Amino acid sequence: MDKQESRRRIVGNERDTLAKEYVRRYEAGDSIRAIADASGRSYGFVHRVLAENEVRLRPRGGDTKRGSKTD
Repeated sequence: MDKQESRRRIVGNERDTLAKEYVRRYEAGDSIRAIADASGRSYGFVHRVLAENEVRLRPRGGDTKRGSKTD
């Protein structure tokens, strides 16, 4: 996606379609950053779309339930 395309406003049915894809990927475990990179959109755009769709966002920092690497 070129720079001009990535700045185009996404509204209506197109935004709804993107939102469904972003929600599906996020709930499957992809990070906001990974979704943004793959779609050519900004982190902020993806975050905003997820928030608009009332997705419960994971805490920052990845999986903190694993044991430390020094164990």
